[in-house]
Amino acid sequence: MFGIKYPIIQGGMVWCSGWRLASAVSNAGGLGLLGAGSMHPETLREHIRKCRAATHHSFGVNIPLMYPQIEEIMQIVVDEGVRIVFTSAGNPKTWTGWLKQHGITVVHVVSSSRFAMKAEAAGVDAIVAEGFEAGGHNGREETTTLCLIPAVRAVTSLPLIAAGGIATGEAILAMRALGADGVQVGTRFALTEESSASEVFKEYCLHLKEGDTRLLLKKLSPVRLARGNFQQAVAAAEAAGATEEDLRILLSRGRAKRGIFEGDLEEGELEIGQASALLNEKGIQTVAEVMDELVTGYQRACETLAANVCERWDV
Repeated sequence: MFGIKYPIIQGGMVWCSGWRLASAVSNAGGLGLLGAGSMHPETLREHIRKCRAATHHSFGVNIPLMYPQIEEIMQIVVDEGVRIVFTSAGNPKTWTGWLKQHGITVVHVVSSSRFAMKAEAAGVDAIVAEGFEAGGHNGREETTTLCLIPAVRAVTSLPLIAAGGIATGEAILAMRALGADGVQVGTRFALTEESSASEVFKEYCLHLKEGDTRLLLKKLSPVRLARGNFQQAVAAAEAAGATEEDLRILLSRGRAKRGIFEGDLEEGELEIGQASALLNEKGIQTVAEVMDELVTGYQRACETLAANVCERWDV
């Protein structure tokens, strides 16, 4: 479907997924995505052109459907000849038909089997099922990836991409065993050298431990936040019964940019997945190094299972 060597897609993450990251992933055999959610329309146009100049392989654009200038963004995607679009955070019926009329492959991100069925009914070409472990914006259902993938596989025959907590080759094999055709990896790529996130943010996330991220802001749009002042402020406000408007004021504009892109660890919104706790010994790696680890780890896990685990059980 995507014309890629490995079934590994890089998440289109706000303030991380610029043309350097997307092109590096595509050049390494995966599918790189530009994250339109943190780009002004003309910035997106610039990144599309730079990405195309940096890779001869397939790449796509992730577009949150709640984007305020959505019509302009969609027109730029068509005008620039983008062939793959991942949509999220909204109703896929709104834009899927229009995108497909322009020859674009459409993939939609869901957090439940119910939304997967709606996405299929809307005519999408494939589905990303993203579990509770994922960074950034997340589903209110809090369904883990381990439970979500088989649930979604049971209700749709569309190509299925697993996301949420996937940071190793072993995890890729687990998702394939549960019925996924490929995986989408966010956190691991957000912390690479080519990511446009702040180096301060990257180093901070690479020292997070198990339990250092929490899913908060459910009254607005659930988001997984790393430990820090802002996470504590949100948790305290929610514990005190903060209203949706109270939380909106606390969130304010530009928090994610301050935290992820500018490295403000005190007042910024630090979005990252649970898989960050698995990366303490890694340091900031290149995309090529990460892809090599994912692919070789997957192959090694397959060989280990074949040799030691997949024995026949008598019934």
